Amino acid sequence: MSPEPPSPQPTVLVTGGAGYIGSHAVLALKQSGYNVVILDNLVYGHRDIVENVLDVPLIVGDTTDRALLDRIFAEHEISAVMHFAAYIAVGESVTDPGKYYQNNVHGTLTLLEAMVAANVKRFVFSSTCAIYGIPQEIPITEDHPKAPISPYASSKWMVEQILQDFDTAYGLKSSIFRYFNASGAHPDGGLGEDHSPETHLLPLILFAAMGRRENIAIFGTDYDTPDGTCIRDYVHVCDLASAHVLGLQYLLDGGETDVFNLGNGNGFSVRDAIEVARQVTGRKINVVEHERRPGDSTVLLGSAEKAKKRLGWQPQYPELSDIIAHAWQWHQRRHGM
Repeated sequence: MSPEPPSPQPTVLVTGGAGYIGSHAVLALKQSGYNVVILDNLVYGHRDIVENVLDVPLIVGDTTDRALLDRIFAEHEISAVMHFAAYIAVGESVTDPGKYYQNNVHGTLTLLEAMVAANVKRFVFSSTCAIYGIPQEIPITEDHPKAPISPYASSKWMVEQILQDFDTAYGLKSSIFRYFNASGAHPDGGLGEDHSPETHLLPLILFAAMGRRENIAIFGTDYDTPDGTCIRDYVHVCDLASAHVLGLQYLLDGGETDVFNLGNGNGFSVRDAIEVARQVTGRKINVVEHERRPGDSTVLLGSAEKAKKRLGWQPQYPELSDIIAHAWQWHQRRHGM
């Protein structure tokens, strides 16, 4: 008798898969044997990354388009959804909250309703540590009080609550990841961070090293930290991607809805980041000092012990020097410097 043919690998719909974290997750899924279909409206995603690096089907469209979602679920045998299609600029969310609630909440709700209609019951959600607000204790654990201070953070917290309700009502199971400062790039240089406009600290520091900007600004030098600048928890984007694959496998193995922090648990100050970037790049980086910005926490550090114990997650790139070196390689390749 001939052996039974191998069972087909599950297909995962990745929304926002042409963006920064989403593209790394797509590559990690492919390397783990999953089939992938990307849905991305390309407002912030990059078609060239999908076509030249990821080489998976790309559907250009929006999560608010229910007819499109129904068609995707009808035409593809989707086993699970990994959802990265969110707007993420905190400052913009304050000045244009409607844009964030429309995309981040309404878009996710429309997606979830389409999933229920198609009987797809596994969902991996990209959330944020911003839902904790100003930390009351360090390191931050998953049971820390939720006190979002921006429409962006509020939109993510709303979705988390919706997911709990969809589990109760429909049995839709979710792995929810609250991550700290996503950073770095794929070590092979083919994937990385390319936002426009860019607001994240490490790329801005590297832009100063490249001469794409005159300096890097430090907002506040009088915080209660060893060098007076804010301390943040930087987690490598490839480590985030691996956690999402583990979260998916956890659900496919019958796991219940759960929430996980993703962070290094190591804190680096703004001055630390600038100094490491100087060492990695060998470039001069000019610094200008400004007053504190309202709402900036002195220290943000997350505990990822739950993800390590429940999912077996273990960051491969905890060192800031590796995170910055990989980002530097990417930016030089991407911007031709």
